[in-house]
Amino acid sequence: MPRPPFPAPVLDLLRGPQVAVIGVVRPDGSPVTAATWYLLEEDGAGGWHVLVNLDDTRKRVQHLRANPQVSLTVLGDSWYTHVTLLGRVAAWRDDPDLADTDRISRHYNGDPYPVRDRARVTAVVEVDRWTAWGALRDAR
Repeated sequence: MPRPPFPAPVLDLLRGPQVAVIGVVRPDGSPVTAATWYLLEEDGAGGWHVLVNLDDTRKRVQHLRANPQVSLTVLGDSWYTHVTLLGRVAAWRDDPDLADTDRISRHYNGDPYPVRDRARVTAVVEVDRWTAWGALRDAR
């Protein structure tokens, strides 16, 4: 599996408001997945990280705090073309004013996030490796 940086065709897919599925590990070692929004962001040092914003009351947050390993699969226009990112949550930040939540929501639908009464947190995921399939399989 290659390590970042990403080639241009992979970046093009990851920068878009694509359907994504996040996988995390439960305390018993079993995986759990869920559809999620994400935002690819430059890290300021020439690399990339992924922001995932979560309702702080979700079990997924507890699982990630206990085991920060993450798999994020981003689907292209065809489900067969996809990129999977493997990494770990490198930092957590509270999102009391929903700034991250709104940035990600605007990325997907152009509007601020409509649910304003739940505590939100942002997981900053450092990508260690990635793989691509379908039309992006040879983009290395």
